Amino acid sequence: MIKSFFFDMDGVLFDSMPGHAYAWAKVMTKYGLPMKEEDAFENEGRTGIGTISIFTQRYWGRDATEEEAQELYRRKTIVFNEYMSARGGEAPEMPGAADVLDKVRERGLMRVLVTGSAQQSLLTRLERHYPGHFTPALMVTGDDVRYGKPNPEPYLMALQKAGITADEALVVENAPLGVRAAVAAGIKTIAVNTGPIDPQLLLNEGATWLFPSMAALAENLDSILIGS
Repeated sequence: MIKSFFFDMDGVLFDSMPGHAYAWAKVMTKYGLPMKEEDAFENEGRTGIGTISIFTQRYWGRDATEEEAQELYRRKTIVFNEYMSARGGEAPEMPGAADVLDKVRERGLMRVLVTGSAQQSLLTRLERHYPGHFTPALMVTGDDVRYGKPNPEPYLMALQKAGITADEALVVENAPLGVRAAVAAGIKTIAVNTGPIDPQLLLNEGATWLFPSMAALAENLDSILIGS
């Protein structure tokens, strides 16, 4: 019996990935780490430090120091906030996400957030857009883990916090690395392709279901639960 849904945040609950991709590409390239916006989508799900290390290893031949990583992430956050301010202040809700959350809550299932983000305003933002769905006790953020996605640690920690086994959870992810992490933790995963990636990449990582949007997931949620 399914007892909980684990939700990624960027690209699942909020349509925020275009802003993140723009900010990552601009800042990393400025600091001598050539990065395209498409690269950000492919690396989505990693912690900020994890993303930075991928590119410093590639172009500098080493990991970033703690000071370098903090500075790059700080600059990336500034550019992201500037990008969002120019577009109304913050990323909009992903269409259909509220319907999915409401249906999950109506069935008495726990909602657990599993995100690589470490934004301090995370809980306030979630409560404003999705009131009553998430609590600090049932959140795994970039600050909580040593190894971010695609390592299974975030989802293993989510299982521990929820007090359930892998066969009692379903994951909702939009990123190939996030799907890989969830599958490695032994959890069946619903992929929603809300970005510009090839949908086959999500299936290749082991997603059990694939939908083109959160709205499509909302329409098919009952059939997933019946078949789980």
